[in-house]
Amino acid sequence: MIKIKADSTCDLSDEVLEMYDISLAPLTINIEGKIYRDRVDIQPDEFYGMMEALPEFPTTGMPSPAEYLKKIKQAVEAGYKEILCICMSSGTSGAYQSAVLAKDYFFEENPESTIKVHVVDSKCMSHGSGWLIMKSAMMREQGASFEEIIAFNENYKKKVKHFLSVVDLDHLIKSGRLTNASAIIGKILMLKPIMSMKDGKGAIVGKERGLKRVLKHYTQEFMNRNDIEMTNFIIIGYTSDSKVAENLKAKILLDTDFSGDIHIMQMGVSVGTHVGLGAISMFFIEN
Repeated sequence: MIKIKADSTCDLSDEVLEMYDISLAPLTINIEGKIYRDRVDIQPDEFYGMMEALPEFPTTGMPSPAEYLKKIKQAVEAGYKEILCICMSSGTSGAYQSAVLAKDYFFEENPESTIKVHVVDSKCMSHGSGWLIMKSAMMREQGASFEEIIAFNENYKKKVKHFLSVVDLDHLIKSGRLTNASAIIGKILMLKPIMSMKDGKGAIVGKERGLKRVLKHYTQEFMNRNDIEMTNFIIIGYTSDSKVAENLKAKILLDTDFSGDIHIMQMGVSVGTHVGLGAISMFFIEN
């Protein structure tokens, strides 16, 4: 039996988490001195509804080793013999290190244990790690071995293509993703930055003027980059505006020959803190 675990930045929907029995270690969000657990004490729509009125920029904290250790023990008590933990990129958070420490602590406490635990540094963010997690769960359902699923993650984690565009550049500045100079130029020219992941960290890979051009950029890049054999589903993410996500899905269906599933899922509080209202993202495997 294989148990799949993740942190809350994977941003998978409750339906997907329940369908594939995936458990989450929540990040924490500090809002005006009060600590909330992502998707436990506060939900995305609740957070986005208050976001613009907050006098101070919220901050996020990684899950503790104790939180991961608790999840490992729960899986073992439930009878699982193999545990796969897929974490957000170590280039953006210490969650991966926390999970590795938890694994070490478990075997220090249980030196004779035959349980297998593997921790993946996904090199991804948000639905990027979510894509790997969903694919891993599908492989498990199809009978893949623990070793085969590990090999898939380690071989393809750098192939998960991320596209993210935002409305409010200020959030990216405060989270260290953009310089003030870039933000000022972007605002003057009304440019929307398009970000992806490079070496496990966020990087600007393009700029477009207006939402229509952003969606066109996503679609064209998908046609140029998509690994046809590996991408059997796409994830489209959004923070506060699901209509934009629906528009992107419609454009992909109209302008490309992609015939797989397209999942639309909301970004959680921990990711939304850094990207702000109106963000739109897209994830698939590139060739």
